[in-house]
Amino acid sequence: MSPRIRGLRACRAWLEARPQAADAVLALALLAAGLPQLYFDEVPEQIAAHYAHTDALHVLLVIVITMALTFRRVYPLSTLIFIMGGELWISVANYQPTIPDVVASLLAIYSVAAHRGLAHSAAGGLLALVMFNVTMFVSPLKVGVITWLTNTALLVGVWALGRNLRLRRAYFTELEDRAARLERARGTDARAARVEERSRIARELHDVVAHHVSVMTVQAGAARRILDKDPANAREAMTTIEEVGRTALSEMRRIVGVLRTERDTEPAGRELAPQPGLGDLGELLDHVRETGLSVQLWIEGEARTPSPGVDVAAFRLIQEALTNTLKHAGPQARAWVRLYYTEDDLTVEIEDDGRGTATIIADNGDNPGHGLVGMYERVALYGGELRIGPRVGGGFGVRARFPLEA
Repeated sequence: MSPRIRGLRACRAWLEARPQAADAVLALALLAAGLPQLYFDEVPEQIAAHYAHTDALHVLLVIVITMALTFRRVYPLSTLIFIMGGELWISVANYQPTIPDVVASLLAIYSVAAHRGLAHSAAGGLLALVMFNVTMFVSPLKVGVITWLTNTALLVGVWALGRNLRLRRAYFTELEDRAARLERARGTDARAARVEERSRIARELHDVVAHHVSVMTVQAGAARRILDKDPANAREAMTTIEEVGRTALSEMRRIVGVLRTERDTEPAGRELAPQPGLGDLGELLDHVRETGLSVQLWIEGEARTPSPGVDVAAFRLIQEALTNTLKHAGPQARAWVRLYYTEDDLTVEIEDDGRGTATIIADNGDNPGHGLVGMYERVALYGGELRIGPRVGGGFGVRARFPLEA
């Protein structure tokens, strides 16, 4: 970027931060362009005969009227009254109107409409219209109907332009305000959804971790009792403890930082119930089919046993995706569930051909977006990857990849 462009941008930023200084510069520019008109422009004799000769008072009036634009944004109504009063003085004194004072009058009308409410802007516009007619009446030149209509239309048009720009500014300000409020609300909802989902994940993994610890405790007690009598079985029990302990540590690493924030109110029997996994997928699909939704299941690759946490997470992901299909896809929709096994990971795909893409993304339920947020949280907890979005040709798709071993 050249130094000249940088300098212009810095000057523009300085003027935008100081509106009164910018208005003063505008007034000085008008004076620089219009004052020479008083001395160098040749006015036809038939017109000049009706006006008084330019003197120091005339120049002073033009300068004062034009420089009053410095306060057009701070005190727009007072500035308009002052400028229109100066214009009336020029007309009564039979001085020739100039470019600076005429433009200043129009800018004052625009400013009162653009920077004040309807009551003040309407009062300012009415005052300007009255003062304009008085000025036309006392003018030494006779004003024709066409000229009067043209000037009146110009005055009304300038006022309407200022009023329209004020309404547009208010509209855009309201849009920005609303967008900021929605962004804050969305952030709050997302944080609440994460906290809720983490609490649910912690509850679901409770049984998995508790099972491992229980097995380790039983095996350790058995090994202690038979250590002297049957060393071979004791070593086998120790090996089991080691394997279970490694699995338990792996599960514990995944739930570090997942803490409950609200007291769980579910019954103790449900809390201790075994969590479902991919082995229960057939029962889940049967329940879904009972609702009328056509669901097909494909399993590709050599089925491998995932870790207990991944087993629960994959099942819950399929359950949530099919629930969304039931809610949003429509009565004639079909769904497909695919499981791809490789040596290292498990890929789960749930797709449908329904019409619920927009409503699934918006999720207009009681908790907007919580289902999708929960999916991301659940997959991320096990180091997986998740893609959610519309399918080519219609419908919605969910694809998740879970590592079989963390």
